[in-house]
Amino acid sequence: MGMATSKVRLNICGSSYVVNTSESEDYMQNLADRLNLDMNELMASSNSVSITTAAVMTALNYRDELEKASGSADNMRRQIKDYLEDAASAKMAAEEVRRENASLKRRIDELERRLRRSQSSQEAP
Repeated sequence: MGMATSKVRLNICGSSYVVNTSESEDYMQNLADRLNLDMNELMASSNSVSITTAAVMTALNYRDELEKASGSADNMRRQIKDYLEDAASAKMAAEEVRRENASLKRRIDELERRLRRSQSSQEAP
């Protein structure tokens, strides 16, 4: 069972559009308002800009923003992956050093015990 859809009527640049959507009416209305603003701004900038041209130019702008946004999202994901890998290898290196320290400490303890034993055996008459 898919998401429930509803019909929403939107007014964009003087034309009415009925859209089937699973989004809320407020959300869709907000999109339409933004689109209206952007298209009207383009049409106001020049008399020769038709609604169709304004729609295409606005769509290109949105497409550009989308590409750049998803590009930076990919970038962020790559950086996070690199940081996680670095953190993992730093953790492994730290673990290695910890094991090495424990091993050296055991070795020192062992050598100190031997030293004490040999010293005490030399002190005996």
